[in-house]
Amino acid sequence: MADKDIKGLIILTTLIFFIAAIFVLLYTLLYNRRKKRHIEEKEMMKLTFETELFKTQYEVQEQTMQTIGADLHDNIGQLLSLTSLTLNSIELNNKAKAQQKIDAAIDLTVRSIKEMRLLGKLLQGDQLVVLGLSEAIRHEISWMERSGRYKLVYHQGEEIPAANNPDKDLILFRILQEILNNIIKHAAASEINISLEYQEGILQLKIADNGVGFNADELTAAQRGMGLQNIRKRAGIIGGEVVIKSTLGEGTRVSIFIPYP
Repeated sequence: MADKDIKGLIILTTLIFFIAAIFVLLYTLLYNRRKKRHIEEKEMMKLTFETELFKTQYEVQEQTMQTIGADLHDNIGQLLSLTSLTLNSIELNNKAKAQQKIDAAIDLTVRSIKEMRLLGKLLQGDQLVVLGLSEAIRHEISWMERSGRYKLVYHQGEEIPAANNPDKDLILFRILQEILNNIIKHAAASEINISLEYQEGILQLKIADNGVGFNADELTAAQRGMGLQNIRKRAGIIGGEVVIKSTLGEGTRVSIFIPYP
């Protein structure tokens, strides 16, 4: 009877060790599989971020070229045309009037040079963002103000971090451009308020307008996909979230919250 007990104990112990070995093996396989999946997910996230960053850089540059093209046509082109007309209308036999027109042509030329210098800065495109998101926002606002169509107010909090994140800044700047483009195309607004603040590790970019507003429930799938979804997607890529509040006849407010830097 004792021998049977010993054999039974040996068999039970062997079985326990066998089951434990299988459990350890399965746990190791599962751990390695999860670890591999985690690495793959991280690589995919990195690839997605780099792809989105490249796309954003391209879009910022494209937006820059559109702005330059419009300004060359509407502003600098007009200044140079006026300069040419002024010079062609000079009557050399009337020195007083001739001098007035020469002075006017000089003034127009100086204004054209100033405009060209501003365009030269704009050609830096995403390089503006390297100087800081706030500087890029101010530059974008200055170009919108030139149209005379909008009253723009910009508020920057006092706690903006000195150390910035150029990649996040670039994507945030592109989100701002998308929102401003939506306001220009659809909002029929006259006032735009922009604020940039930093609280407890979160950068907050808020854009509000006094336009016609909209009812989110009535937007078509195409309208949501082309505008709002793209804004949310880009914010999500850098770990942020977007809150959009809009009321018909009372305008729209878009708030973006991003972990920073």
